[in-house]
Amino acid sequence: MNTRDLGGPILRSVSRSFYLTIRLLPGELRAPIGLAYLLARASDTIADSARAPAASRRAHLADFRQMLRHGNTEGLPGLQSAIDSEHAGERKLIAHLDLCIAWLGTLPDFDRAAIVSVLEKIIHGQTLDLERFPGTGEVVTLSDDAALEEYTYLVAGCVGEFWTQLCAHHLPRYSTFPLGELSALGIDFGKGLQLVNILRDLPADLRTRRCYLPGDPRALFPRWHARAKELLDSGRRYIAAIHPARVRAGCFLPWYLGVKTLDLLEAQSPLESNTRIKVPRSTVRTALLLAPFAAFSNRLLLTPTT
Repeated sequence: MNTRDLGGPILRSVSRSFYLTIRLLPGELRAPIGLAYLLARASDTIADSARAPAASRRAHLADFRQMLRHGNTEGLPGLQSAIDSEHAGERKLIAHLDLCIAWLGTLPDFDRAAIVSVLEKIIHGQTLDLERFPGTGEVVTLSDDAALEEYTYLVAGCVGEFWTQLCAHHLPRYSTFPLGELSALGIDFGKGLQLVNILRDLPADLRTRRCYLPGDPRALFPRWHARAKELLDSGRRYIAAIHPARVRAGCFLPWYLGVKTLDLLEAQSPLESNTRIKVPRSTVRTALLLAPFAAFSNRLLLTPTT
C-alpha cells in the first residue's frame, strides 16, 4: 500500500462526503488536507474505541500525539492491538497508521507543522471528552457556554483555521481579506459545522450519558440552534471572501449541507424524533449541482443564514 491508496480508497472509505470535497481541491492541497483528515479520523477512532477503557484511550492518544510530533512509531503496535472499530474503513486506517506517519514526514515543513499543530488541538479536545464523560451513571453536561465554545474550537474550529493558513500559503490571491479576519471566519465556520453535529446527535449522546449543551438540552436547544446559524453565516461570508473556484466549491458542500440540516432540526427537534435526522440523498445531489455555480459566483451566498 502507498500514499495514493491512503488518499484514495481508505480516505473514501472513512468519509465519502469529505472525499468529494478533497477531489474538488487544487492538487497542492489534496495531500496535506487529505492526510490531516485521515490522522484526525484515526485519533477519533482511538478516542471512541469501546474495547479500550477510557484511561487506556487517553494514554494511546498521548502516544499518538508524540508519534506525530517526532515522526516515530514507538508504541504503535500496542495502540493497534488495543483499538478497534465496527467500521471497516477505520480498522484499515488504524492498521496503516505507520504509512500515514511516514507520509507526514515527507511533506514540506510548513504543511507538516500545520498538520501537527491542528492535530494537537483536536487530540486535546478528544482527551477532554474522555475526562469529562465517564459514560456511566447520570448524564453529564458541559459546565457552561465557554466550555462548549472551547470544545467546538478544539475539534473543528481549529480545522477552519488550519484550512485557511494552508490555503493562504499555497494559493496566490486566496482572498483580499486580511489573514487574521479570514481565519476568524474560518474558525466560526468549523465551529458551526461541529455544533450542527452536536445538535443532530443529541439523542445518541444522551444515551451514552453525555450532553455537550451546558444544561437541560430541551430548554437550551433553541438558543444553540440560533448560535449554529450565526456561526454558519460566518461560513457563508468565508466562502464569499475567497477566490479559488475549486476551494469555493469544496467549502460550499459542507456549508450547504449544514444549513439544510439546521432547517430539518428547526422543523423537528431531534429530541422528538424516533430516527436520526439527516439530509436526504436528493439534498446531497442538489449541493453537488449547485457547487459549480458557487465556485464562480456569490449569488447563492447573498442571503444570510440567520
